[in-house]
Amino acid sequence: HVQLVESGGGLVQPEGSLRLSCTGSGISSRLNVMGWYRQAPGKQRELVATMTSSGLTNYANSAKGRFTISRDNDRNTVYVQMNSLKPEDTAVYYCYARWASENYWGQGTQVTVSS
Repeated sequence: HVQLVESGGGLVQPEGSLRLSCTGSGISSRLNVMGWYRQAPGKQRELVATMTSSGLTNYANSAKGRFTISRDNDRNTVYVQMNSLKPEDTAVYYCYARWASENYWGQGTQVTVSS
């Protein structure tokens, strides 16, 4: 059973930066896909970015040019560097992983962009 633990959320001013981290545990092999989704109040959960173990990335349009996803495959850890944050980026950010045809989610970390 895969467990995902996020860290790095918090309060940041507009145009600021944050880096989120997520580590998967409970398996000895590489997670096929790792990434991030987010959910703002009253909205559906949406893609931020994902990365396969071979390095293929998929970004939401809202994240392109501002967010960068990266992975440490040996540690089953995924990061997202978020720059030029906007108030509309405020949401709970969830770590995501896919392995053996199953989807796994972290508990979420709050990111608030406000002055």
